[in-house]
Amino acid sequence: MIIIPARLASTRFPKKVLADIGGLPMVVRTAKRVEHLDRVVVAADDEEIILTCKAHGVEAMLTSKTHKSGTDRINECAQILNISDDELIINVQADEPFIESEVVKNLIQRLKTLQKQKQQFIMGSCYNAINSQAAEDKNLVKVIVDNSNNAIYFSRSAIPFNSSGTATYFGHIGIYGFSKKSLNEFCSLDDAPIEDIEKLEQLRAIYHGKKINMLKVASTGFGIDTPEDLARAKEIYQID
Repeated sequence: MIIIPARLASTRFPKKVLADIGGLPMVVRTAKRVEHLDRVVVAADDEEIILTCKAHGVEAMLTSKTHKSGTDRINECAQILNISDDELIINVQADEPFIESEVVKNLIQRLKTLQKQKQQFIMGSCYNAINSQAAEDKNLVKVIVDNSNNAIYFSRSAIPFNSSGTATYFGHIGIYGFSKKSLNEFCSLDDAPIEDIEKLEQLRAIYHGKKINMLKVASTGFGIDTPEDLARAKEIYQID
């Protein structure tokens, strides 16, 4: 199952999930990108999003306005839907209208492999190589991984520090996968201090010693974090 968390009152970019991109609201366009892969449900915090999604044939469910993170929001949705503990849930961010279906499919396969390996905690995400200029963008989250492709740390800063001049940078892609059981476990963890400092919810798992398995992919997509990103997205759809 694919669940898309959507919050109307974004502090950095209010109502961005409803911004028009090529004739469709952003959250709808994101849902349409992946709806052929599995059942898609938008977990929203406002009736305006619900009505917009339904007008475009996208299933949507109202969740609490008080959730701290999108992961907490999809967990509520999964609980309401009474999903089984071993079902895989993919969290696609509402501001990822260019997410490639191959990226989602590959993440699902990686999660299935983790299940076959009898991993107790199943959480995964994706990343791709970025250049040093992109690494300086605070809106683009960076990640470093260990030799087993598990995340060591995520940051809005450029990591690692390039003391030798030979650093390779990786950008985090706005998609997560869990088993339903692991999703609920993640949301039961206490908030991590570093999570609030970086404003990155995934750091909660690392703080508590949970592994986030990372899949390297080739992706040209990008998330919509700023009005400039939105203008770029509009231009791409006009060209297409």
